[in-house]
Amino acid sequence: MQRRTRLQRELSLLAAEPPPGISCWQSGHRADRLRAQILGGADTPYEKGIFNLEIIVPERYPFEPPKIRFLTPIYHPNIDSAGRICLDVLKLPPKGAWRPSLSISTLLSSIQLLMAEPNPDDPLMADISSEYKYNKQLFLLRAREWTERHAGQ
Repeated sequence: MQRRTRLQRELSLLAAEPPPGISCWQSGHRADRLRAQILGGADTPYEKGIFNLEIIVPERYPFEPPKIRFLTPIYHPNIDSAGRICLDVLKLPPKGAWRPSLSISTLLSSIQLLMAEPNPDDPLMADISSEYKYNKQLFLLRAREWTERHAGQ
């Protein structure tokens, strides 16, 4: 019951006052399945891209973080080929920083920030991380190419 009430409140707030470049909605009839879109930020290699994400809200939400993954392929050191995201707020302590006070809106904003500012020191994709650190021009070129190919309108 708590999960459903909290989700309804969060979704109505997201619909009324979405963070810039972010939208989120219920997917089908299941309250625990959400979809989201994040627009690639200006002055990033993801600019003009539309990235779709899947959100699965666990039974114990908000005491357990939602599982979020990219459905749109993205070339990024912290996001793997299955769309999984390496981000501390998506994991429970002690390894993660999830707190019940965080919301889906906050998580999506954090993912948007991670897109703009990758963390090459905590990568899921070691080769992309190495490229980001040591050959940034090549990383930017490939990330732009992936964005055009997979996330273009």
